[in-house]
Amino acid sequence: MMEVRFHGRGGQGAVTSAEMVAVAAIGKGKYAQAMPSFGAERRGAPVQAFVRVDDHPITIRQEILEPDAVVVLDPTLLATIPVTSGLKAGGQLIINTHRSIEEMKENLKTTACISVVDASAIARETLGRPITNTTMLGALLKVTGMLEPEDLIEALKERFGKIAGKNIEAMKRAFNETKIGSRP
Repeated sequence: MMEVRFHGRGGQGAVTSAEMVAVAAIGKGKYAQAMPSFGAERRGAPVQAFVRVDDHPITIRQEILEPDAVVVLDPTLLATIPVTSGLKAGGQLIINTHRSIEEMKENLKTTACISVVDASAIARETLGRPITNTTMLGALLKVTGMLEPEDLIEALKERFGKIAGKNIEAMKRAFNETKIGSRP
């Protein structure tokens, strides 16, 4: 089973990201569940979302405490939220940042494999706004291999309608531009 935790801010689409992965996985004949974790937060407040994907039925119904991968939509959260908390040893930390893997390794003390992509720049250039949720999906897919970018296309079309094309373009571009680090 692949378990992923998303960290973002209210309005950035972390919850939508988890849902899109689950919908796409189910469309490929897999089992999946997505869930948000937030209270009465307002736009801009930290939020978490979770997704599980497996080839077998999933009977767990709780937050993901030990994810295989953590996706950080907003790099400012790195200074305020312990995003690597519970991350499995050797797990994947996927960060939206313009910084290099080496810079991130210097700043973060973790055994995670750090991967980076400048999702904010891609989103601004492709979508016209720095909303990074679909962009970071491309990075997640490249790093984990849990699905292929083509697997998400129908889910994105269903969710985003007329603007799905730009979201698909942003996802594919991030898939191609993500830099995957080696394990420490």
